[in-house]
Amino acid sequence: MLDLLSSLLMMLQSSALGDVVRNARYVYPVLEAIHILGIALLVGPAFTFDFRLLGVGHRTVSVNTAARYLLPVSHAGLAIAATTGVALLSAQATVIASAGAAPWKFGLLILAGLNVAVFHGGIYRSVHKWTEAPVAPIAARVGAAVSLTAWTGIIFAGRLLAYT
Repeated sequence: MLDLLSSLLMMLQSSALGDVVRNARYVYPVLEAIHILGIALLVGPAFTFDFRLLGVGHRTVSVNTAARYLLPVSHAGLAIAATTGVALLSAQATVIASAGAAPWKFGLLILAGLNVAVFHGGIYRSVHKWTEAPVAPIAARVGAAVSLTAWTGIIFAGRLLAYT
């Protein structure tokens, strides 16, 4: 398994994308800036939605309404952050992967993805029953807490990668 991961990281790093990101003068800093904007678009709406599930803020806004307006923006942010994240990783994939914060970041990314799948495949299927409730059911609140914690950890781990 580790051999496969090492091979994939080497392939990414030695790709044309890795070469461009490493060697073109302004590509890396521009990608970093776009990555940060993607994170803002992802995390801002996601946190707002999570806070609504926890009953913080505008309790009069239904969960369905919050989801309809916030989650598409968050999805766009995820697409931007993921695309630029892979491009940034390509510059020094093996070095980044060996950093102490890398397992945390990638592990928390997996946790965040699983949390979304469990939330949307589970409690959110019955949202019509509790969409107007000031506070969501415990399963939704647990999902919101996991989301808030995972994305906060991802951001911290990502910043730590820059200093290793």
